[in-house]
Amino acid sequence: MTGGSGHIASQLRAFLGPEVEHVRLIGLRPPKALASNESFFAADLADADAMAAALKDMDGVIHLGGIAREAAIGDILHSNVLGTYNLYQAARENGVGRVVFASSNHATGFYPRTDTITPLDPARPDSRYGLSKCWGELVAGLYYDTAGIRTLSIRIGNAAPYPNSERSAAIWISARDLWQLVKIGLTHPDVAAAVVYGMSRTDAGWWRDEVAERLGYRPQDIARDHLRVESRAESTVESTFQGGAFCAPEHDGTMRMRDRNGLVACLEVVL
Repeated sequence: MTGGSGHIASQLRAFLGPEVEHVRLIGLRPPKALASNESFFAADLADADAMAAALKDMDGVIHLGGIAREAAIGDILHSNVLGTYNLYQAARENGVGRVVFASSNHATGFYPRTDTITPLDPARPDSRYGLSKCWGELVAGLYYDTAGIRTLSIRIGNAAPYPNSERSAAIWISARDLWQLVKIGLTHPDVAAAVVYGMSRTDAGWWRDEVAERLGYRPQDIARDHLRVESRAESTVESTFQGGAFCAPEHDGTMRMRDRNGLVACLEVVL
C-alpha cells in the first residue's frame, strides 16, 4: 500500500490486516506503529528502481501515494504522474496482478451540481491534481491492455472521518464502505480497468454508478447521519460545480457550461 502513513491508509489498515498474510506500507516516512503482519518500505514514487524493489513478492497494490491536493505542475508531475507510471512499471516487472488506484472526484469536478453523472461520462478535471487522476485512470487501462494488470480506479469523494459541509455530505465515504470497494478491486473477477465513484449512501444525486452496483458494492453508511456542519460560505464558482473549492483559484469568473459532447450548453455569464 503506497502512501502507507497517510490518513486513508491508516483507516484501511484495520480492515486489510486481518484479510491478508502481509501488508507492506510504502512511503517516504514510516507509520507510527506496525502490526505484526505489517512492514515499512521507504521509497519515493518517482524513483523507478525503489518502486521495483518495493513491489517485489507482492500480489496486489493499493495505490494511495502522491500529492492529494492542488499543487504546482512540477510537483504533480513528479509524484502523481511519474509516480503512477513507475508504480505500474514496477507491477509489470514483479508480476503484480491487481492494483486499486485512489482516483478522485476531482477528475470530474467541473460538472455542475445540477448534473447527475456516471463513471462513463467524459472527465472534467477541476485542477492539475484532478488531471493527474485522469492520467492514472488511463495508465490503468494501458497496463491492462498490454500486461493484464487489473485495476479498479476509485474516484474517492470525501474520506474524512465525517462530512463537515453540505458538499462533503454529498460525496462522503466511510472507512468501511471504502474498504468494501478496495476489496472488490483486489478480488472481483470482472474487474479489468474499471472506474467507480467512492461514496457512501447519499441523497445528493450527483453520481449514478451502475458499474459499482454490478460489481456488488452495497454501501452501508449514510453520509447525512454523520454530518457535522462547520459553516463556510462558498463562492458562486464553488457552489456551482461539484469540485467546490478546487474549481475556484484560477477560474476567471465566466460561468461556462458544456454538454457531454463538448458543445456549448447555455449562454456564458460573467459574474
